[in-house]
Amino acid sequence: MLQVHNLKVLSVFILMSALIGSADIASAQPIIKIDGSSTVYPLTKAIAKDFQVAKKDAVKVMVNISGSGGGFNKFCHGEIDIVNASRPILKNEMAECKNSRVKFVEIPIAFDAITVAIHPDNNWSTTMTIAQLRKIWEPIAQGRITKWNQINLAWPNEDFKLFGADSASGTFDYFTKAIVGKSKLSRGDYIESEDDNVLMKGVANDKNGLGYFGFHYYIENQDKVKAVAIDNGKGGVLPSAETVENGNYQPLSRPIFIYVSINAAEKPEVREFVEFYMKNALLQAKKAEFFPLPPSAYRIMSEHFNNKRAGSVFNGKPAIGLTIDEMIRREGRTEFEHY
Repeated sequence: MLQVHNLKVLSVFILMSALIGSADIASAQPIIKIDGSSTVYPLTKAIAKDFQVAKKDAVKVMVNISGSGGGFNKFCHGEIDIVNASRPILKNEMAECKNSRVKFVEIPIAFDAITVAIHPDNNWSTTMTIAQLRKIWEPIAQGRITKWNQINLAWPNEDFKLFGADSASGTFDYFTKAIVGKSKLSRGDYIESEDDNVLMKGVANDKNGLGYFGFHYYIENQDKVKAVAIDNGKGGVLPSAETVENGNYQPLSRPIFIYVSINAAEKPEVREFVEFYMKNALLQAKKAEFFPLPPSAYRIMSEHFNNKRAGSVFNGKPAIGLTIDEMIRREGRTEFEHY
């Protein structure tokens, strides 16, 4: 009798365990995985936070930073649902996604202004030409161009200290193309990071610091760093809403993106998140110190997403010198790079 009793107790225990396990599976919280650009991070993170509140935490949105290149690497291997990118997807990344059968929708979400920053006590290099920046950052400058007066004889005979994006960063790709003339072509003797906040702090803590990073990190820390006016032949221009929107802050204005896996978009939570993103991007872009697109652009992007328009309109190249209007016209094309 005791043996029968023990068998009954064991059966009840197994049944209860199975029921509890089934309940845990049924109540498992869906997770949306996002990674990539530190520039885009503040905007996506803010929208993710609002989305989770709207969903009463029924969905978890994980947003991490690994740089645009690092994000695309994970994205094209199916490790994440969405990649934040501060430049368009490159040809080799498109090929990798194609090899892995990862189709995607390209969605511009705002414009950014790469800001060249100096310490507030720096009163000499407040305006710099593209040629001067190239002289500092080109590969041949490594170990040779190290002092301010090598750039301008009127500037101090003191060593500058450089801070910039690492090679996995979309900001690095864009800046080197715009300033040096070829993506990923740069001197290597500088302090690098995939995190713009680290670069900002580096400049803020060194009187002879010079660095570049996203506008959000500058505008949030104007008491710590100062923006350099960029002279591309028409006089110095500071980054601002006006100079980005009218196309005068060149060549360091750029579109920023999210790329969404079409397979991931089959999941209700991912589809709802992207739709929520498009509805809230304009307001949140302003709050996060980016430059939003016109309302019509977000409607176009929503249509592209709902129609699963796979591919990119940028031919695998950084979009140097593109204005907001030009970008919208390009995204509206029916011809684009796809499978």
